[in-house]
Amino acid sequence: MGAPSNRPVVDPQVTATMLGPWPGTDPAEADKVSLGVFTPAHLPSLPELPARGIGSDAVGRTAGLLVELPVDVQPYGWRFTDRPGNDHRRAVSALSTDINVLADVAGAAELELPELKLQVVGPVSLAAAIHLHYGERALRDHGARRDVAQSLSAGLAQHAGRVRAAVPGAALTLQIDEPEVARALAGTIPTASGYRTLRSVPASELRQTWTALVAEARAAGFARIAINLARPHAEAAEAGPAETGPAETGPGGTKSAETAFWRKALKLALECGIDAVAVPLDQLDTGHWEQLAGAIESGMGVWAGTVPARPGQAPPSYPALVERIMRPWRGLGLPESSLEALRITPEAGLAGVSPAEARAIVNSTLDVAAALNDLRNA
Repeated sequence: MGAPSNRPVVDPQVTATMLGPWPGTDPAEADKVSLGVFTPAHLPSLPELPARGIGSDAVGRTAGLLVELPVDVQPYGWRFTDRPGNDHRRAVSALSTDINVLADVAGAAELELPELKLQVVGPVSLAAAIHLHYGERALRDHGARRDVAQSLSAGLAQHAGRVRAAVPGAALTLQIDEPEVARALAGTIPTASGYRTLRSVPASELRQTWTALVAEARAAGFARIAINLARPHAEAAEAGPAETGPAETGPGGTKSAETAFWRKALKLALECGIDAVAVPLDQLDTGHWEQLAGAIESGMGVWAGTVPARPGQAPPSYPALVERIMRPWRGLGLPESSLEALRITPEAGLAGVSPAEARAIVNSTLDVAAALNDLRNA
């Protein structure tokens, strides 16, 4: 089925959304927050609840979408297998439950959703997180990287169909999370042994992979597509133990090198046909803002990760958060009329904070969006 020809028609304005991960284990409660807080023209999402355990983490949830690439969990993390086992079935079942609960919550509230966002781990970060039969990461092998990308594209088509059936009429937005892409380009992701690092993924391959995935997602019915370049965070990690050591000190493994490759990843993302790019503001320097300014002037959207998501810390006041945007915005000479290109988000997923903190954070995204709209309309 082809992509919808008409996107939702709303008055241009600054809007807000969350990045997906949410605290707790109750999908109905998470849906009520998402649909109740992010009312039109803001963008609600199908929440992720990694606290439920294996299969509900970001990697397992996306792995459950893959076509003909079953997975299971080993002590070192997710691994491709010959046939689906309990871990694979658990991931598939959890996502199916989430879709059914979303339909129930929307139906009980008599909501007709104009838009809904789905999020998946992108092909590069997914290949970095899932291991092959012999234990090494799929990212090491070019053929495996290709298979992961193609399988994900096929799975997204099926996923979009199931969600459209659950919430008829909703235009779907796809958020592609690529937290590992800078390390993949820099060649600083450790091997399974931890004693070496994997060879870097060529920039030309990354551009081709992203471009093909975006095209396939549009053909699957996604009306808008964004690539999220937020840094890795705990709820998106592998199911296995955290790794340390060579990732920081291997060839090209300095943080400054990874920062340079993050800039390259941003450039590639802007070239692959997406509608928006999601970035955390705390990672942006003047050069990044100049890249984004060019994208905004060409009509692309920017999802600005504005509100910190740190447990035990209340969000800063919304005037301070607005200033995080407006200082570089005005410094680059961007007109306030262009603020409509922005969608305000937390800096990261919210699974690591308490439910009360998560609500405060999403409310702050709405406050920032409203304040920017006031500036735009002044």
